Amino acid sequence: MTIFDIISLAGGIALFLYGMSIMGSGLEKLAGGKMEGILRRLTSSTISAVALGAVITGIIQSSAGTTVIVIGLVNSGIMELSQAIGVIMGANIGTTVTGQLIRLSDISGGGTLLELCKPDTFAPMVAFLGAILFVFFKAPKKRNIGQIMMGFGLLFIGMKTMTASVEPLRDSPLFVELFTSLTNPFLGVLAGMLVTIAIQSSSASVGILQALSSTGLVTWGSAIPIILGQNIGTCSTPLMASIGASKAAKRSAVVHLYFNVIGTLVFMAVIYGLRAVFHFTWWNDTMNMGDIANFHTLFNVVVTMLFIPFTKLLARLAELTIPDRAGDQDAIAIPVLDERLFNSPAVAIQQAKSAVETMARNAEMNFQVSIPLLFKYDAETVATVAQREDIVDKLEASISTYLIKLTDKELSESESQTINELINFVVEFERIGDYAVNIVERSGEIHDKELEFTDTARGQLEVLDGAVREILQLAVRAFTDNDLRVAQKVEPLEETIDELVETMRESHIRRLKDGLCSLETGIVFLELLTHIERISDHCSNVAARIIGREMDAARFDKHEFRRRAHEGDLPGFPELAAAYREKYVEALKKV
Repeated sequence: MTIFDIISLAGGIALFLYGMSIMGSGLEKLAGGKMEGILRRLTSSTISAVALGAVITGIIQSSAGTTVIVIGLVNSGIMELSQAIGVIMGANIGTTVTGQLIRLSDISGGGTLLELCKPDTFAPMVAFLGAILFVFFKAPKKRNIGQIMMGFGLLFIGMKTMTASVEPLRDSPLFVELFTSLTNPFLGVLAGMLVTIAIQSSSASVGILQALSSTGLVTWGSAIPIILGQNIGTCSTPLMASIGASKAAKRSAVVHLYFNVIGTLVFMAVIYGLRAVFHFTWWNDTMNMGDIANFHTLFNVVVTMLFIPFTKLLARLAELTIPDRAGDQDAIAIPVLDERLFNSPAVAIQQAKSAVETMARNAEMNFQVSIPLLFKYDAETVATVAQREDIVDKLEASISTYLIKLTDKELSESESQTINELINFVVEFERIGDYAVNIVERSGEIHDKELEFTDTARGQLEVLDGAVREILQLAVRAFTDNDLRVAQKVEPLEETIDELVETMRESHIRRLKDGLCSLETGIVFLELLTHIERISDHCSNVAARIIGREMDAARFDKHEFRRRAHEGDLPGFPELAAAYREKYVEALKKV
């Protein structure tokens, strides 16, 4: 093997790894932000979690990548350890897809049709078509498909280059001696593990072994330990990703390690035990690409099936390895935004959206208790409000920082737009939280100064409270579910709330003139109306942003939208506005 063969081998490995990387990245972008939601919804049972882990890993072509995503979701509190174990098991099955694709290179025979089926023929064409889609088209979906096609083609072009480069090794005495020594199972496991750690991908290391099989020197006896070691080596990426993460996230990485190490030991004990008894005649036969792919798949499927009944035992083993300590529990549960997910921007964006949802729900809960506190002060409830507001403030800072850092990554146009929208939503919900706290602070002032509202003022505030509770619920639900129909109900209700507030101001000023309430109480009442009206305005902003997203966001003008709405120029708006007036304005008149 000359220096030129080594250079060619290095180039082949580079093309192979780059093809795997961009194909996985393109598939992930095409999936959008759906993976995180799918992971959360479809991991209720171990079997479904295993199937899901296999499918997702088959898509992104990396068991380590799937496990790192799972660790990020566990670290964020989105997924439980029990759910993660099944996905991790399935990831080991999904990672065998690459080897099965590569075995296509072993197609042999003549004929035009068979020649067209060979990767040597179709891979360059697929890569060329992918390059055209990626370079000359602007639509994100077409560019993603082009990226997938380029990656697929480059993977096989790199494989062909590697195979051609290692062919001279079949005549190398040193290489023959090396593979003879690897029949020692522990040396083979160690070699497979170290190569996988070096390139951070068991799929890629299996692909390199498949390329070496073209020399005719890779036997069953030398390859089996290497393949088993490759599965242990792939645990290095999740272990590194779990550094500095929560205990649950670290336990997820440890489960992945235990699963592969114990599975390897069990498999080795069975295989070498059977060999000692039956003296396999095929042990020193050469393996081809298909044999390597099949054994890799068989090992991962069998080990997964073996461990499915013992998921609780694996979880317990991880908990014993990383135990809880006294005082570890946080007083306030704040979602963790894990930067380890930056390599999967779609998942990172979904994680940030989940954190914004948490922020919105905390702001909503603070308002729900704020008006009742005006009439019946409770110090414990006020303390809880302060805790929730602390969550909202911390999330506002952490989400904004997280999203800004995410903009430095390679993002699609839609992902960049989604990040900008999320930053705007963060501002809206943070303001809602602030105004809810302002109302709670007024309750403290009322309690300390022993102020009292008239029965009329109290009744009016209760009507207004019902309307604002409803608009907040609509705004939060519209954001959480991305529901355009719910968002369209917000503006008519906001107009009704404006009418309620104006009526209440005029009524209160008359009470002040008639001497029915004190000046100090009157000032507090007017401040409360201002805070409540502002909450309604921010709910309107949230809905308008959701409606704008569904329309042409670049041309959407929320002020023009509101003008048309208030003039009754939008379908359904007058009917909704009339219904809300009937519900709340008429109720106010009866107070």
